[in-house]
Amino acid sequence: MEKTIRRYWPVFVLPTLAAFIIGFVWPFLQGLYLSFCKFITIDKASFNGLKNYIFALTEADFLHAFWFTALFTVVSTVCINLAALAIALALTREIKGTNLFRSVFFMPNLIGGIVLGYIWNILLNCALTLLGKPLMSLHAPYGFAGLIILMCWQQIGYMMIIYIAGLQSIPTDYLEAARIDGANERQILWKVKLPNLMPSITICLFLSLTNGFKLFDQNLALTGGDPAHKTEMLALNIYQTFYGRSGPQWKGYGQAKAVLFCILVVAIGLIQLKSTRSKEVQQ
Repeated sequence: MEKTIRRYWPVFVLPTLAAFIIGFVWPFLQGLYLSFCKFITIDKASFNGLKNYIFALTEADFLHAFWFTALFTVVSTVCINLAALAIALALTREIKGTNLFRSVFFMPNLIGGIVLGYIWNILLNCALTLLGKPLMSLHAPYGFAGLIILMCWQQIGYMMIIYIAGLQSIPTDYLEAARIDGANERQILWKVKLPNLMPSITICLFLSLTNGFKLFDQNLALTGGDPAHKTEMLALNIYQTFYGRSGPQWKGYGQAKAVLFCILVVAIGLIQLKSTRSKEVQQ
């Protein structure tokens, strides 16, 4: 069997490798070059040095979008994971209708982000209009809260499934041994369940962090960055820079922002993976 795999590995590896190079590596390298250029089309690009990056790192809207996105990511990650873990702990007990509850909590994840954004835009506008304050007339904190609610509503069910799988993979011998030793439920949670749940926590934190930083469609549909770009996140800011403004300089500015954005997300993801994987225990 191993000889067969060694003989035919190019058949399985080369198509995937070619697709990865064509679909990711080459466009990324091309985009990296264009981030140093002033251009309208790829064929008509003139080298611009570090001007695009200097503009991106000093533009007030981009810096505000970064801090707004960072705050949103931290708050949404904490809320999503705490709620998902609490629900997973509840649904791994012998509760009647557990499968129904799991399906209900997971269903929002099946709806596209742009659709969710417009749905919550309508819901929040209807609720706030009754109070005489339409969503778009409110200040940034209301838009921030709306984005947090939307993100939690969509992501909690998905993370819950991962936590349930992690909880069900914990050997029952560990739990029984802890109970025999006199541990109560709180001690079992902190000393047995959470340490053995670290692989699931690693996955959920990684997904929550990267999804928070990459959020685009919900931001576009719910607030559109209003009022006055105060609820504009990084992905939407890059989109508005690249496509929302005319002129060759703006394409380069948008491309430089995209490269910085990519480096930021990759760095945060790798740091988080390294820090949480070091706390995982072997069963």
